[in-house]
Amino acid sequence: MSEGFASACGYNGNSPALLEAFEAIRQCGIRQARQEHDRRKALIDGLALGEDLFLAAIRPALSAEEAIEDATRFIAFWRNMPRWRQERRLPDLARARQRLLLARFFRRYGRRIWQREAA
Repeated sequence: MSEGFASACGYNGNSPALLEAFEAIRQCGIRQARQEHDRRKALIDGLALGEDLFLAAIRPALSAEEAIEDATRFIAFWRNMPRWRQERRLPDLARARQRLLLARFFRRYGRRIWQREAA
C-alpha cells in the first residue's frame, strides 16, 4: 500500500527507507482523520439531545440558515485578509468552519434526530 501512496505523492523510487516514511505519513494521516471524525461525532451526538443545545452552539444566530450565512461570510472575509492578519485569526476560522459543519448537518438532519430523541 505504501508504494501506491508514494507514487500518488510523486515518488517513483524504490528506497525501503522512503517507502517506510511514506507509510508512516499515511498511517499518521489515517489516525488523525479518525480522531477528528470521533471528535465531530461526539460533538454532534451531544447536540442531538435537544434543539436548545444546537441553538446555544450556533449563538448568536437564530437558525441553521443564519449560522451558515454568518460562517460563510466570515470565511470569505478571512480569505480577503492580509496574510499576517489571517495567521492571527486562525482560531476564528476554525470556529467558523466548525459552526458551518454543525449548521449544515442539523439543517439537513436535525428535525429527524430530535423527533427520534423525543420518541
